[in-house]
Amino acid sequence: MGLRARRCLLNLRRSIHRSLVCQGRAGRKTAGMRPPAYILALLLSVGGFAAETVLAPFVQREELAGAVALVANKEKVLSVTAVGFADIEAKKPMAPDAVFWIASQSKGITAAAVMMLVDEGKLSLDDPVEKYLPEFNDQKVAAGKGAPVERVRSITIRDLLSHVSGLPFKSPEEQPTLDALPLAAAVKTYAKAPLVTQPGARYQYSNAGINTAARVLEVVSGQAYEDFMDKRLFGPLGMKDTTFWPNTEQVTRLAKTYKPDASKKKLALGNLNQLQADLTDRSHRFPMPAGGLFSTAKDVSLFCRMLLNGGELDGRRYLSLASVQALSVRQTPKELKESYGLGFAVGPDFFGHGGAQATGMEIRTKDGLVLVWMVQHQGFPGKGGQAQGEFKKAAVREFGGK
Repeated sequence: MGLRARRCLLNLRRSIHRSLVCQGRAGRKTAGMRPPAYILALLLSVGGFAAETVLAPFVQREELAGAVALVANKEKVLSVTAVGFADIEAKKPMAPDAVFWIASQSKGITAAAVMMLVDEGKLSLDDPVEKYLPEFNDQKVAAGKGAPVERVRSITIRDLLSHVSGLPFKSPEEQPTLDALPLAAAVKTYAKAPLVTQPGARYQYSNAGINTAARVLEVVSGQAYEDFMDKRLFGPLGMKDTTFWPNTEQVTRLAKTYKPDASKKKLALGNLNQLQADLTDRSHRFPMPAGGLFSTAKDVSLFCRMLLNGGELDGRRYLSLASVQALSVRQTPKELKESYGLGFAVGPDFFGHGGAQATGMEIRTKDGLVLVWMVQHQGFPGKGGQAQGEFKKAAVREFGGK
């Protein structure tokens, strides 16, 4: 956004603010009332560009509760836009440091951690999983109503990270929530059941595969998965709000979840129904590598900027360039239609991942940009699902190729 446009937007905000103040001084009834959502969206947006005006109409139409939209390049964060509400009922505005359940964005972060061990020569992507987890030694493959058959080959670490291992999405024992079992126990439930397909034969989106890769990380590193992540990635990168267990203060910044109401036209309060209710409980909630992380837009951008810089950030190397390339290029067999790398969905000039409640991170290699989209939604009424795409287009128009 140019200087003139920024001045126009600032003047618009000031004008709206003066109007609201004047209404109050004129003695109009304001108790229990709120200004139109689009006005609040403009007043509360922070440091944005054209994204402010692109996203505000979605908030106005009550198709989007609120969002944090961040754009960065290799060197720095270029823009953070916070619009709408973190809590509509409490009229709590969305803030740039709002905390979100990033769910399956965790997969790419876990894959990057595994690649750190590959860089150190401690494991290979083509190692069979039973080399580290003997419980997978005699696993067979389901064959319809007949008896399970032998595997044609072993599952590899590469298979686990690219969703072609043959493992299911999860096991029946992972109930009532995805964080109900310790990692080692969860992985043993995957090993005792037959595979859904032969390894490498079909793409099967699988939390179980990513979780198993994380269990291999534990065995190879000799550290608990969550400790490895804290010591090797989150701490050094400065991702201070990235955790499996939000603390009491972080919970106060957690955005509420919203979903379409019965009419499918407005918003209603939702929930984090795949996780246990007390998010701070370290005794009964366990880290789920495939989808358990909470984070902020800034924290996610630090991780993504490291990848955009070829595995390095602020003078510290986390991954080799070869490992970043392995994460970000297609690993699924060419005969399959799905294009997936190691923990990331990949395209011709980008790689990234979304989360169960519509969050998303995208590393756009051609444009040299990182795009982070943070919302907390179980679906959208109306055209709310288009908001992320509109943000991406606006970001590339403003910053792409610079």
